[in-house]
Amino acid sequence: MSLKENIDLNRLPQHVAIIMDGNGRWAQQHGMSRMMGHSEGVVSVRRVVEAAGSIGVKYITVYTFSTENWNRPKEEIDSLMALIVTSIHRETQGLMTNNVHLSTIGDLSRLPDTTRTELENCMRETSGNTGVKLILALSYSSRWELTEAARSIARKTLDGTLQPEDINEQTVARHLSNSDIPDPDLLIRTGGEYRISNYLLWQLAYAELYFTDTFWPAFREEEFYAAIIDFQSRQRRFGKTGEQIKEQK
Repeated sequence: MSLKENIDLNRLPQHVAIIMDGNGRWAQQHGMSRMMGHSEGVVSVRRVVEAAGSIGVKYITVYTFSTENWNRPKEEIDSLMALIVTSIHRETQGLMTNNVHLSTIGDLSRLPDTTRTELENCMRETSGNTGVKLILALSYSSRWELTEAARSIARKTLDGTLQPEDINEQTVARHLSNSDIPDPDLLIRTGGEYRISNYLLWQLAYAELYFTDTFWPAFREEEFYAAIIDFQSRQRRFGKTGEQIKEQK
């Protein structure tokens, strides 16, 4: 029996963020090149998004390429950019079939023109879809995002459209990427590492964290369902006591 049968569909996370770690190590374990690991990781993205849609999760944000990843060897970066192009081209029809809306966060200006064009075409084609929203964090880091938010707020104070004393948490949140969607309820990190790695630092303030030793290319539907079940076993208090939470029910 699938773990899916044990999920309470009335207590789902709206938004799941994922750090897809372990592609290279999975490939090494199987005697393959690192790029084969990344390629197999694309399959995991597809399977997890389909699993999310089948139970009613509304948003999936995946850490696809960080700003720090630009420091990797040029050959690997070029291969990853080429993989993004071929994967988006290959997966677009599947996204349409599954009613998935693709979007991105990050500094897309750093991407090669061919990569950015393929992404923009796919986002435009899937923009009318109403199912799972798949967000690729691409050329992204949280410190970059927070820095950009600070610059934007500073410009508004300089031109007089925003007063310093009016800046609050909501002001900062409005200037972050995808400020129109709820913060993640659940963060999944694969690959056996226990770090957030400069990912959605503001948005993950009250997310439940789930770490697994499973490498990302081996993380499929059942592993995703296990993470959801673990999430549902937790009591989310948001600074309140357990007794207060029980009284609200």
